[in-house]
Amino acid sequence: MTEQLKPFIETARWFGGKGRSFEITDVRRLVVPGTSDAETTAPLGLVTIELTTLRYDDGETEIYQVPVSYYLGPRKPLQHALIGEWEDEELGHLWAYDAMHDHAATSLWLTGFAEEGTTEELAFHRVADAEFDTGARSTILTGEQSNSSVMFGEASLMKIFRRVTPGENPEIEIVRALTEAGNPHVPSLFGWVDARVDGDEPLQLGILQQFLRTASDGWELALASLRNLFAEASLHAREAGGDFASEAERLGFAVAEMHAGLAQVFPTETWHPAELARLADDMSGRLDDALETVPEIAGQAAGLHALFDAVRHLDHSVTAQRVHGDLHLGQTLRTVKNWKIIDFEGEPAKPLDERRRPDSRWRDVAGMLRSFDYAAELSRMDHQESTGDVDANDEALAREWAERNLNAFVSGYREGSGAETDETLLTAYAADKAVYEAVYEARNRPAWLPIPLGALTRLAAHA
Repeated sequence: MTEQLKPFIETARWFGGKGRSFEITDVRRLVVPGTSDAETTAPLGLVTIELTTLRYDDGETEIYQVPVSYYLGPRKPLQHALIGEWEDEELGHLWAYDAMHDHAATSLWLTGFAEEGTTEELAFHRVADAEFDTGARSTILTGEQSNSSVMFGEASLMKIFRRVTPGENPEIEIVRALTEAGNPHVPSLFGWVDARVDGDEPLQLGILQQFLRTASDGWELALASLRNLFAEASLHAREAGGDFASEAERLGFAVAEMHAGLAQVFPTETWHPAELARLADDMSGRLDDALETVPEIAGQAAGLHALFDAVRHLDHSVTAQRVHGDLHLGQTLRTVKNWKIIDFEGEPAKPLDERRRPDSRWRDVAGMLRSFDYAAELSRMDHQESTGDVDANDEALAREWAERNLNAFVSGYREGSGAETDETLLTAYAADKAVYEAVYEARNRPAWLPIPLGALTRLAAHA
């Protein structure tokens, strides 16, 4: 079994350890409630969650969740989701498939939520008054990166966390708290599933929440605005028919209200000089580490260190609270009523306790500002590639669009929060995010590396 699981995990889109050598040291099987038992002769033999422990060459370990449908014969419709085939001591020769692609299997998860199904190790939880159609057919979404999401009909969405860590997952924790508080800027929570194995802390495996069928993705709306702008290249961003600034301002207001909601339901902290010095040290440390991977940053290093050092010398305390942690346009949805914020898991590469730690709300604002910059620069690159024409005016248009929308977003945020912009913190967080982006692009998408490098050049000039 482990011989087939390893290549499946290595090549999966959601696997976060690509390029690292590992061995599978343990596979813990959890049987999904409602599945056939081991004596069945039905075509569907077993539906399980295989909790697979990986150990990398450096000794680090991670647990990945692999939901599996076992069949007593091959299933042509599931050929694209085949994990492998092997002999089972009780069932004989089995064909194993990724259960998230299997309608018959995913229906067990939906029934589990509806009936709050439990086994000795697995428990489904349902939010009181949550309503969803247990007969809805599932459709797996292909855009997910680090997890797997399945839509049931047009009303509910299940996300399965692929890499799992003992403790409360911030997405479940935050969405549950904001749903109970009636916050209008998150899709409602319907339920969640967790497991208890080898200890008191649960392994939270997945979440079921409201699916916003008619909502539009914030990233796609921004790109549509930019396409319109480049098509009317003789106009300024404020003059183009697809001007996004009013939506950016509304989004800033929504993020401010989301932050206010988080501050009401979770404890806050006050950061004094010691905490601010630690934040500055962390930012500078990440920059020093990044220089090894992206030596192109070296010319801006002095200016960036100065930005981070300014955090150390702030003349005021800073309120820290629960935040989104990985906020960008792709984590937003525009409905006919308002903006919604999704995906509160935080940066998956960070340890769970760090993702749940209070931080300044300006980190989220900085993430959105970096997202506007990415939208503008990627659209400019795509436009020049499609036209085959490198036009100096395109760069000016991209910068004008980005500046117009990030200013509108911050204006909306100030209106919604009643707070003046903390320029020192905001600039430092934006630079810290761009450093992270530069390392990521250098390792994964070198063609995009100029985007964060350009941002770092502009930000370093602020020092």
